[in-house]
Amino acid sequence: MTAGTSGASDAGRPMRADARRNREKILSVAVRVFAEEGLDAHLERIAKEAGVGSGTLYRNFPTREALIEAAYRNELSRLCDAAPDLLAAMPPREALRAWMGRFIDYATAKLGMAEALRAVVDSGVNPYAHSRELMMTALTSLLDAATAAGTIRSDISAADMFAALTGVALASGKPEQREQAERLLDLTLDGLRYGVTD
Repeated sequence: MTAGTSGASDAGRPMRADARRNREKILSVAVRVFAEEGLDAHLERIAKEAGVGSGTLYRNFPTREALIEAAYRNELSRLCDAAPDLLAAMPPREALRAWMGRFIDYATAKLGMAEALRAVVDSGVNPYAHSRELMMTALTSLLDAATAAGTIRSDISAADMFAALTGVALASGKPEQREQAERLLDLTLDGLRYGVTD
């Protein structure tokens, strides 16, 4: 898991299941609310929609910046942690395509939170530290599995694929563009099969 998303408490003890669920609910709601309202988002609204008290929110995230950073890192963790689960659940090429869709989910959340994330950067914290490295690791595992299975070409690097996915996200990363993004992902995956015989 990425920093800021572990299931351990500050004292080093594992979080209780209910505390972990509350934290996850807060982070999920925070991504949506910061995307909708930017820095004007009220933390009390986030707490209410997550079904927790304000005290619970502030106990987990003492500042607005801490909540924004944790929400972003949680989205990143969900993306990167999905790779082995997808590979365990479906054939490698299907797992890669499913992860590509999740990458667009992540990029859409990041785009929506852009203003809030800029405020975190301005406060002197880099929420993006290790982001690319973690995504490249996940993407490499997916590409390697699909290459080994003979379902995609072998001359595409994780860096190439990351650049392609970033391009799709930049061109079609808004929620209202999702149908176009899905078509572009399918086109990208078709390109990975060029020269592969079924």
